[in-house]
Amino acid sequence: MSVSLPSPTDFPRPPAPFADAPPQPAAPGRGRIDSIDVLRGIVMVIMMLDHTRDFVHRYALQGFDPTDLAHTSVKLFLTRWITHFCAPVFVFLAGSGVYLQIARGKSKSSLSRFLVTRGLWLIVLEFTWVRIAVNFNVDYRFLGMMQVIWTIGVSMIVLAALIHLPLRVVGAFGVLMIAFHNLLDRFHVEGWHGPQSPVPGFWAKLFIILHQAFEAFPVLWFFPSPVVFVLYPLIPWIGVMAAGYAFGAVYQMNAEKRRRLLLVMGSIATLFFIVLRAINHYGDPSHWSEQSTPSFTFISFLNVTKYPPSLLYLLMTLGPAMLALALFESNKLGASRSHSFWNRIRTFFITFGRVPLFFYLLQWPTSHFMSLIVHLIAGKPVRWMFGSEIDFNGPPPGAGFNLAVVYACWIAGVLLLYPLCKWFAGVKARRRDWWLSYL
Repeated sequence: MSVSLPSPTDFPRPPAPFADAPPQPAAPGRGRIDSIDVLRGIVMVIMMLDHTRDFVHRYALQGFDPTDLAHTSVKLFLTRWITHFCAPVFVFLAGSGVYLQIARGKSKSSLSRFLVTRGLWLIVLEFTWVRIAVNFNVDYRFLGMMQVIWTIGVSMIVLAALIHLPLRVVGAFGVLMIAFHNLLDRFHVEGWHGPQSPVPGFWAKLFIILHQAFEAFPVLWFFPSPVVFVLYPLIPWIGVMAAGYAFGAVYQMNAEKRRRLLLVMGSIATLFFIVLRAINHYGDPSHWSEQSTPSFTFISFLNVTKYPPSLLYLLMTLGPAMLALALFESNKLGASRSHSFWNRIRTFFITFGRVPLFFYLLQWPTSHFMSLIVHLIAGKPVRWMFGSEIDFNGPPPGAGFNLAVVYACWIAGVLLLYPLCKWFAGVKARRRDWWLSYL
């Protein structure tokens, strides 16, 4: 039996709202924040591009890494690179959303209970719905991949305890984990490489779960027992959510002060990325180098490590995200004409941003079915899509399509999901059923 597992991504001193005093409750009727929902909606839609590429692109199906500069193209690299913004923004804003619940008057004790139960629910979803949607089979010899939803679930459980600490402590915890976790890069443990290799011990498994990506191991101390593949180690994602929680205090400020702080914080984070990356010494295990062309030298500079996310990866993504939040709050974008083109685009992304988990859960099977459909239309074999990962030897020759088909499938999938997300966003706006907060 062969085994082949899926392959794969000094803030300025804040003003008063970051003080340790409890946040002031938001004014009645103040619900969701449009600028946050716009950004979250954009990254969710971009995320579907990455997953569509995973299922449709011929090189992805062959296990080809689009960030491998020896074989990639600029177009393929940038198609992958733009999706790097998705997970950090998703996790960071999830933390901010927790703070905003406190700002709206929810007690920390009830919020802790909610975070624990929702975190456990997300972990269950990772190994049930998401696993089946990704793999199209129910062979639980392969338990599944530990991806972003599992990470958010565990991070929420940890945050359930952290929110009882002073806000500055939670923020410092998050920033320090982000800044210094790359010191762990020097340590490496051996994963599991198939039935003939030894099963890692408890401490090795724990280190893999915490900080070493692209490793698999049987859940128990022997094989056969269900195998997991760690794609998203917990460090520093827990820190990203903690930092996002502290960042939520920015939304206690008045709009003008908040925009200025967002511009300052986003500019500093982006500048830190450029300077540290140029120094090429700390913050990422992969160094950039001069390439054969200026364009490849540029993408070498951008080619930072996602698994686990390096300091430079997080600066590169979260810095521009803060700048985008400032931009989306600008009155210049809220054109006076109520039916302006910008307002229609803004509403489009807000719809996805208000139901992020609902969209996330639907985009997996949608992306996978898109691949199934285009393979059937092209007369290519599809039986391999339903095989078990434990026995999987890869797609047959000729599977997959070029980038143009990937983009066409992505756009079709997004447009297909928009009415469903709009309907569910309306349900959540009208009703207060407890279970809606878990979707």
